[in-house]
Amino acid sequence: MNKSGSQRGRRPGSPDTRAAILDVARRRFLEDGYHAVTLRSVAAEAGCDLALISYYFGSKKGLFGAALALGANPAELLARVVEQGDLATVPERVVRQVLAVWDDPVTGPPLIAMLKSAVDDEALGALVKEAVEREIVDRIAGLVPGRDAGHRAAAFTAVVAGLITTRYLLRLEPVVSMSSDDVVRSLGPQLRLALIGPARPVRRVRPEGRPVPRP
Repeated sequence: MNKSGSQRGRRPGSPDTRAAILDVARRRFLEDGYHAVTLRSVAAEAGCDLALISYYFGSKKGLFGAALALGANPAELLARVVEQGDLATVPERVVRQVLAVWDDPVTGPPLIAMLKSAVDDEALGALVKEAVEREIVDRIAGLVPGRDAGHRAAAFTAVVAGLITTRYLLRLEPVVSMSSDDVVRSLGPQLRLALIGPARPVRRVRPEGRPVPRP
């Protein structure tokens, strides 16, 4: 028997109730969009008191963030990518990670919903902007030597954001239909240029080992 009893069919506060709220919220946000969902409607569908949602998540934005955290966290994924290998391979590895997460039928839709809602809601957009600046641009800038590291990191992020926008929001062809290898081949040079700069010219060497003078 439930110690708290049952009141008007509502679930008492418990880990199961919190999970039920998140399940309902995630589905509703994905189906209806950010603006159409209210805490009251989520509480009604989850079978709990409105005050309990406020207790767990604080606000609609808190609920939104918690619901989408069930998928993939771009900042955490980026941290894993940049810790595995040298700077020269970061562009390719980042692109492949982005495609793997955003193309995935489980982790992709919450990210797309978050992006759409950030465009529609100014306050939420400001939160997403701050998260991108602090958790993504600043982290990439920490990898790049030189005084222009911040500019290079921002340019790198802009190229990745363009890929996400054209492939998942605009669904622009042929970007939507490109394979991961095709995307890497197309965007890899741009990302490398943004992050590292132009490649230095290779000096040819004569058979006797002396370098050939540059023209």
